[in-house]
Formats: sequence, structure tokens, C-alpha cells
Amino acid sequence: MGVILVTSRSFSDGDLDLVARAQTAGHRILRGPAHHDLEQLRSLLHGSDAWIAGTGPVTDAHLAAAPKLKVVARYGVGTEAVDLTAAAARGIPVTNTPGANADAVADHAVGLMLAALRHIADGDRRVRGGDWGVRRGRELGAATVGIVGFGRIGQGVAKRVGGFGSRVLAADPFLSDDAVRAAGAEPMELDELFRTADVVTLHAPGGQRLVDAERIAGIRPGTVLVNTARPDLVDEQEIARALRDGILSGYAADTLDGDTAASASPLLAADLADRVIVTPHLGAQTTQAVDNMGRMSLDDVLSVLRGDEPAHPVRSNA
Repeated sequence: MGVILVTSRSFSDGDLDLVARAQTAGHRILRGPAHHDLEQLRSLLHGSDAWIAGTGPVTDAHLAAAPKLKVVARYGVGTEAVDLTAAAARGIPVTNTPGANADAVADHAVGLMLAALRHIADGDRRVRGGDWGVRRGRELGAATVGIVGFGRIGQGVAKRVGGFGSRVLAADPFLSDDAVRAAGAEPMELDELFRTADVVTLHAPGGQRLVDAERIAGIRPGTVLVNTARPDLVDEQEIARALRDGILSGYAADTLDGDTAASASPLLAADLADRVIVTPHLGAQTTQAVDNMGRMSLDDVLSVLRGDEPAHPVRSNA
């Protein structure tokens, strides 16, 4: 019997009983903390044959504490928190779940666009305070939507907003213009997209700063910015300043710098409550996405434990 350490909170929390599936395959599921604190995980890692890892760090020190480990299956898409070089050096394959939550995140991005354009969250707050005054919004179908990062999620957003009748632009350095057009958007260079779009939605990988003071200086006044990707893509201080100056009319995000420790974020200031919407990482939290991520990660773990190649390996760039 193999031991599969799981540190994702939502694993097997959808419609699929993945714990039972692992048991049927002859393995035992062992739960660990999602934050991946090494001292709390050390004894669990020591006896684990596989690790279905959440968003916490997976460092060389974690891997060193797991002498039996044969695979790390990242429960989700991003692998920035995983030391891929260290895993490769130790001969431990790393996998992820590409596309598992793409529809869920695309839905959420469009939901945030609508909420920002129609002042939905602010309207709810005001009604609860007895204020039924009307605040005029804008229609999504009348907006030009710029998509930054045109992978599975970005293309899913294009499909959805195209149904509203929006003009759709996309910037992605890894796709040809023909590929962007084939997926339903007009290709456009990043700065031009920011100058042209009424709504900009971010779906690029982390580790880069896409929205800073310089880019905001060239943005179309009144733009709505949506971020369901990574907090480091934006300079939160500059976003707050742009909201106060009227350059941005709204910011809607599924993440903040520091996340649960972000109570001091400039975007949570009381005077910005009518222009800022923040959700607590709801983008991938649908029953369907949870099932997809859990199934794909477990499938890869079971493949490796059988001696087969996993379906979704992640390669180190080193």
C-alpha cells in the first residue's frame, strides 16, 4: 500500500469520491496542512510515496524530508511555488492539472466584469444601508474587452464576452496573430490594448509586473481592470491611486498581495469600497473544477505509482 499525502483543502470535496478511488487502487490518503509548513509536514512527508500539493511552497527542503517520494502532483495549474529544478535533480516528476479550472475561472472573470460595470456589490451594500439611489453602469456588450494572456482561460473569456457582443482584443507574446484570431480575438500589442480597451482582464502567469505607474499613465480613462490571475501582476499602490484619480473606474480581483494577510492592502481602503471588488480565490472553486483538479492529479499519481508516465508532466526550465 502506498501513502498519498494531500495538502489541498478541496481534494475529493466535489461530486467524485477520490479518496475511495485511491483506496480501491490500494493506496491510503494522508491529509496535511495547506500552508506546507515544513515542521508540521516533516513527519508526514517522511513516509509518503506521493504528494498532491496545494498552493503552498514545495522546496528542496520539503523534498529532502520525503525519501520515498515518487511524484509531486500540483493540484492546480501554477507551479511557481514548486522548486522544479530540485525535483528534477532528485528524479521526482512534477505534474499539474492544465485546463481543469479554465471554465470556472473564465466564468468568474466575466462575473467580476459584470459586477464592476454594473456596480453590483456596491449596490447591495447601499441597499442594506437604506440607500436606493441609482448608480448608472455600462453594458458589457458595448465594451471593448482586452484580454492579457490568451491561454485556455483567456480564450474561455473571449468566447463568453463574444456572446455578449463585445469587441475582443488579446495580447499574448507566445501566440501568433493567426492563432489569436482563430480563437475569437483581435491580436494587439500590450500597451495598445491598454489604450484601447474599456475592460482589461489579466490571465498571464505570475512573476512579472504588467500594471505599473507607466502602463497606467497610458490607460484609457474609465477602464475597468479585472485580475483573476496573480497579485504580483499589478502594483496595488498605483491601482489605488488610479482609482482615486478616476483613471480606473473599477478594480475587481480574486486575489490580493499577501491574500489572507492583506488586510492592510491599499485596495481595501474604505474610500475605495464603491470601486473595488475582491473575492477570496473563488475563481477555481466550483464543483466541476474541484472534481477536474482532483481527478487529474490523482490519475497522474496513480500512473507514477504503477510505474507509468504521468499524463501532465511539468518540465523544469533549468
